[in-house]
Amino acid sequence: MSETLPRLIVENGMSGEPGDREEAIAYFSMEIGINSEIPTYAGGLGVLAGDTMRAAADMGMPMIAVTLLYRNGYFRQHLDAKGNQTETPVNWKPEEVLTPIDKRVTVEIEGRTVHVRAWRYRIDGALGHFVNVLFLDTDLPENSDWDRTLTNDLYGGDRRYRLCQEALLGLGGVAMLHALGIDGRLIYHMNEGHSALLTLGLLELRVGEKGPTTCTPEDQEAVRNRCVFTTHTPVPTGHDKFDWNLVTRVLGPQRAETLKCMGVQRDSMLNMTYLALRFSRYVNGVALRHGEISAGMFPDYPIHSITNGACVGMWTAPPFAELFDEEIPEWLQDNQYLRYALGIPLERIQEAHQKAKNRLLEEVHRRTGIQLDPDALTLSFARRATEYKRADLLFADIERLKRIAKKAGPLQILYAGKAHPRDIGGKEMIKRVFRAAEELRGHIPVIYLEDYDIELAGYLVSGVDVWLNTPLKPHEASGTSGMKAAFNGVPSLSVLDGWWLEGHIEGITGWAIGDRDETSEPTQERADLYDTLQHKIMPLFYGHPLEFARIRRYCIAFNGSFFNTQRMLSQYWRSAYHQVIRSEHRGQQAQD
Repeated sequence: MSETLPRLIVENGMSGEPGDREEAIAYFSMEIGINSEIPTYAGGLGVLAGDTMRAAADMGMPMIAVTLLYRNGYFRQHLDAKGNQTETPVNWKPEEVLTPIDKRVTVEIEGRTVHVRAWRYRIDGALGHFVNVLFLDTDLPENSDWDRTLTNDLYGGDRRYRLCQEALLGLGGVAMLHALGIDGRLIYHMNEGHSALLTLGLLELRVGEKGPTTCTPEDQEAVRNRCVFTTHTPVPTGHDKFDWNLVTRVLGPQRAETLKCMGVQRDSMLNMTYLALRFSRYVNGVALRHGEISAGMFPDYPIHSITNGACVGMWTAPPFAELFDEEIPEWLQDNQYLRYALGIPLERIQEAHQKAKNRLLEEVHRRTGIQLDPDALTLSFARRATEYKRADLLFADIERLKRIAKKAGPLQILYAGKAHPRDIGGKEMIKRVFRAAEELRGHIPVIYLEDYDIELAGYLVSGVDVWLNTPLKPHEASGTSGMKAAFNGVPSLSVLDGWWLEGHIEGITGWAIGDRDETSEPTQERADLYDTLQHKIMPLFYGHPLEFARIRRYCIAFNGSFFNTQRMLSQYWRSAYHQVIRSEHRGQQAQD
C-alpha cells in the first residue's frame, strides 16, 4: 500500500546530542547493502552504508538515506570448474520488500524529462528508533525505454550510463527530499563522489527561478555549509571523471556552464571528487592512513580522518550474541561495553567460536556438498575480486604451503568474492585461485564459494579461525571485513594497510604481513605470510588452544569495542555534522 514518507522532525533541544536537535542528515550513497534480499550493493562501500544506517537507527540519529533501486541487482555470480565467472541478473522484486512512496519528481537528462519515483525501506533500531532508506526508480511508463533502464544495473553500462545514474542520484535525490518536505535544514552527507551532483541540485533550489548561472559566492558558500564528503579511494584512477562534452550532453548546456562557473572543470573533465571537495564544509578519509594519503592527493583541501566501523548487531553470530547477552548485557546498546569481554572465561570464548565454526561448515556443506574438518585450522579470504586485493598471494609458493600443512597441522582455506563483469584482471585472479586449489588437492582443501553476499559474509567472518587480507599497499582505504571478524573473536593475518594499521597489535589482535612502510617487497610479504602461519599461528592453534582463545578475546575487547559504527557515527556527529551546524548558525547570525 502506497504511503507518503513521514516528515522527519526531531524535537528541539539545547543539549546538541543526537536525537535532541532540529537538524537531520541525508546520507547519499550509490549503493547500500541492507540484506541479501535487497541486492543493491557490490561490496564494501555499500555494506558500510547499510551498517551506517543500522547504527543510526540503533542510536536514534535522525538520518535518511538516498540511493538507486537497481532492479537487476549487482549480479548473480556463476563459477565453472576452472573458475570462469559468468553473470546473470538477480531479478528481485522490490514490491515484495519495499514500500512505494506516492511522490514523483523529474530530472532533466539529455534534454528529456525523466520521471522518478521512490521506494522506502525502514530499518528498525534496537531501542525503538528507525531510519528510512529511499530507493529512486525510473522504471515508469511515462519514461522512454532507455530511461527506464537507468535504475536497472549497479555499475553497469558505459560512461554515459554512469553519469546519467549519478545525475539521478544527486539531482533526483535532492528533488525527492524537497518534494517530501524534509529538506529544510538537512545536512547532506556524500558517501563517495558518485552523489556530488547533489551540490548542483542544492544550488538550483537556492537560486530558484533566477537560474543557477546567477549564483553568487554567497550562494555557493551556503551550499558548502550544508555538505559533508567522505572519500574512499586512495588512488587517482578510482575517482569518477567525465569528459566535458558528455557532461554538456547529459546535464545540458546551462548546468554545464554553471559547473564551469563554480570552478570544478579540470582538464576538460568533470571530476566528481573535486566537485564534492569544492562544496563540502567537512571532508574525511576512512582511516588514519587513508586521510593522510587523501590530503596528499588533494593538498588544497583540509581532509580529516574518521576510521570506518561495522555494525556489531548485524555481524555478531548467534553463538557470540548469546554469550554477550549473558556476560555483557549492555553490549548492543553501547558497543564500548565489548571492552569487558576481557572478563569472559576463555573456555566460553572457545565454545562460542566452535559453534560459529560448525555453523559455517554446515553452510559450506549445504552449498558445495564438501564436508570440511571442524578441528582443522580454517583461513578465509573473502572480498571483492580485483587485482590489488591479491587473493593469490597465499599461493606464491605452493610447495612450501604443502610442507607447512604436513609439518604444522591440517589447513583448509575458504575463498569468496565477485569480480566486476568488466574486470578482466579480477576474473583472472579467481581462475588463479582455482588452479592453486587443484595443485593443492589432497594436501589442503581450498574452496571458492560462489555468489558472495551479505548472508555468506556473515557465516565467514564468524566461523573461520583466521581472517586473511593481502592488499597491495596503499590501495586499501580502510576495509571492514576484519572488523566484523573481530566481533566474533577471529584474529586477522593482514598486510598493514587501511584500518589494520590501527587495529593491529602483534600476537594480541592478530599478525602482520610485512612492515609499516608505504610499500613492501612482495618477496618479503610472502616470507612473512608463510613464516607467521607456520611458526606462530599453527603452533598456537594446535598446541595452545586456550592461548589462541585469549587472542580471540583480545580481538573482541580491543577491536570490537572500537571499530564499530556506533563509534564511527559518534565521530561524524561530533566532528563533521556539528561543524556544518555551527557554520550554518554563524551564517544565520551574520545575516541577522
